Amino acid sequence: MRSSVTPFPPEHRRQGSVRASVDGILATVGQTPLVRLRRQYAEHDIDVWAKLESFNPTGSAKDRPAVRMLQDAIALGEAGPGTTVIESSSGNLGVALARACRFHGMRFICVVDSRAPSISVETMRALGASVHVVTEPDPATGDLLVARLALVAQLLERTPGAFWPDQYANPENPGAHAVGTMREIDEALDGAIDVVLVATSTAGTIAGCCDFLRANGRSTRVIAVDAVGSALFGGTRGPRKLPGFGAGIETPLSRSVRHDHVVRVTDLDCVVGCRRLVEREAIFAGASAGGVAVALAGLAPTLAPGTRCAIILHDGGTGYLRTVYDDAWVEAELGCGADELAARVNSLQSPASDA
Repeated sequence: MRSSVTPFPPEHRRQGSVRASVDGILATVGQTPLVRLRRQYAEHDIDVWAKLESFNPTGSAKDRPAVRMLQDAIALGEAGPGTTVIESSSGNLGVALARACRFHGMRFICVVDSRAPSISVETMRALGASVHVVTEPDPATGDLLVARLALVAQLLERTPGAFWPDQYANPENPGAHAVGTMREIDEALDGAIDVVLVATSTAGTIAGCCDFLRANGRSTRVIAVDAVGSALFGGTRGPRKLPGFGAGIETPLSRSVRHDHVVRVTDLDCVVGCRRLVEREAIFAGASAGGVAVALAGLAPTLAPGTRCAIILHDGGTGYLRTVYDDAWVEAELGCGADELAARVNSLQSPASDA
């Protein structure tokens, strides 16, 4: 009797080995899909691959440094069962650390600010974390990140034996992306990558990508995609509505990055990029991923035919349902009505700007 189940054609089967079993949830971090985008840039003769970090267990690239920073601390005797871990996060790292701390039997205190997605805060608490929400910016700088770090310092001072991973300076943050994210892309494409575009915040991902590429003698151009209003890479601090993209201060990691070029995008660019990814590729991505997608659209006309590009999409869209994917929020906060937004999404032109 013939089976009623139609097999997937070869091109739809998952490439590479399948991890049939792993030892614990943290072992599922990494080996995320690399997907060719055939529709998003169809008007340009370029080969584009997207690394979908939303396939990590807590839904973002931050799983990688969270696991690696804690493993390093455990190996060095700086943390262990019963340790209180304290960290600042815009959302994703907090969720990743909440899971990793729960797994290792550690207490976790996360400091976020009022821009953090409510679903991220709720998820952290569901995983046992204590969450402090900063609602007022630092009075001297007007920056929420500075205020978050000040509260972290206070909590560390009054919590005996606490451990601060310090994602903004910890070398295991870029290390996780050097041995993980970038290595996986490089191996999948046999080292043949002309351009890689990476969104920036702590700058851990882009620093790790640069470290891997330089160490392995690759000539790949590394493009930093940063937010307008971010102070990274010589930018000017200004208002930003979306979390997890850009930073109000230079970080120790950002100062070490050896990138080739910077493209700065607005909050509205991120919204347009996310909506285009959904419309053209059925990829439901987070804000910074939309920024990267728009940045590549702006660069594409300058690229030689056949240029192979890799873009890293840091997280999925669930945490942005009330912002990026909410027409009412986009109009109220970014001043772009539904009709204008639809026209921008359908346009082949990119508003992303170089810096």
